[in-house]
Amino acid sequence: MKKYLFPDVYVESILDLPLEKLYAHGIRAFIMDLDNTVTEWNSQEVRSEVVSWMKEVKARGFKACIASNNGRERVVSVAEGLGIPFVSKAGKPRRRAFHRALKVMGSLPEETAVIGDQIFTDILGGNRMNLFTILVVPINKREFIGTRVMRKFEIMVLKRINQAIKRGDVNSVLSD
Repeated sequence: MKKYLFPDVYVESILDLPLEKLYAHGIRAFIMDLDNTVTEWNSQEVRSEVVSWMKEVKARGFKACIASNNGRERVVSVAEGLGIPFVSKAGKPRRRAFHRALKVMGSLPEETAVIGDQIFTDILGGNRMNLFTILVVPINKREFIGTRVMRKFEIMVLKRINQAIKRGDVNSVLSD
């Protein structure tokens, strides 16, 4: 279970990511989920602090791409606003979604991290590709009905992840 469902890092928000430590760890690109990671569910509004964070990401030399299971129209609106490429109708956790994102950015798997709020799409898919995975707490409790159902299963996994954090097996932030 740990190999596929546990993230490498678990943080409150993308805003809490230690960019300098990720860079030192060899990460140069981010494949980011959209709903409840970059924006609230079903919203095209990106908070100003996320826009500022994305500017910092780019200024530090990282590449970024949104990979979302949402349709093109919604994803393109947010991605264009942030000035980054995207993969819509991604089909996460299938590997094809992550291959497409890597190709769009021109990045290598070993230098790419997946950032998302869902264990069974973002983390599972990233781990299946041997990508560095970062789990974030969902921005808002409002979400798609199918996601709410999967959250019931995530509760069991999150208990184990939190135990692993206490043991030092999963980082709540990157260690030195």
